[in-house]
Amino acid sequence: MKLMRVGEAGREKPALLDADGKIRDLSGHVADIGGEAISPAGLAKIAAIDPNSLPELGAGRIGACVAGTGKFICIGLNFSDHAAETGATVPPEPVIFMKATSAITGPNDTVLIPRGSEKTDWEVELGVVIGKTAKYVSEADALDYVAGYCVSHDVSERAFQTERAGQWTKGKSCDTFGPIGPWLVTKDEIADPQNLGMWLKVNGQTMQNGSSRTMVYGVAHIVSYLSQFMSLHPGDVISTGTPPGVGMGMKPPRYLRDGDVVELGIEGLGSQKQSFVADR
Repeated sequence: MKLMRVGEAGREKPALLDADGKIRDLSGHVADIGGEAISPAGLAKIAAIDPNSLPELGAGRIGACVAGTGKFICIGLNFSDHAAETGATVPPEPVIFMKATSAITGPNDTVLIPRGSEKTDWEVELGVVIGKTAKYVSEADALDYVAGYCVSHDVSERAFQTERAGQWTKGKSCDTFGPIGPWLVTKDEIADPQNLGMWLKVNGQTMQNGSSRTMVYGVAHIVSYLSQFMSLHPGDVISTGTPPGVGMGMKPPRYLRDGDVVELGIEGLGSQKQSFVADR
């Protein structure tokens, strides 16, 4: 299934995209796309509904594809070719950092370039949405705890991230720096999360054209690894790293400016389009 949330920010309705591309209203069956609704039992309940019995929603704003996210966890330097372009070595264990949940926004919402920014950058990433609580899970069982996948844009301010004292979080957590969606695609629709094409364009020019095949640590390993240190809860999002082609890796580096338009997508998971505007 392709689950989504449609409506004004803060007033989104839960919905699904049917086989004909029509958006169907799920609000008569679930409160939102999150929590119990994306548990195995909750997803089974939604799957049993005949989409043709659901009211059709008109075109409108698409919100973040999951509600109630408690943790937005990111994995750094998780593509060998991306690590190489940034001059970093492949880490011996996954690099974990957090993105503030206040950064979460819809897939096509305007992204604000923060005040004082000089190096706002792009990163297309595979997002993993947790469907049931995971704690000390094995890699063999890890995907049982995944509800589905989404496109995640890990927008980053490199000067805030790497040139200021402290950790990466402040360069990753600016308002609107976490577009996710358009859909939460349930895991049964994705045969192999480690074989998905990933792309990103800036003003129509292709910058990233990679694949989840080049991940250093795959989805099952990441979910299992994280669960050794913290419990993962329904609605938590894991952004699993980016392929090469980011602005900081170019020679000379290239960064986003007021008026730029970024488009990005992942095979089977849909696409996003954002205008970047200076936050005045």
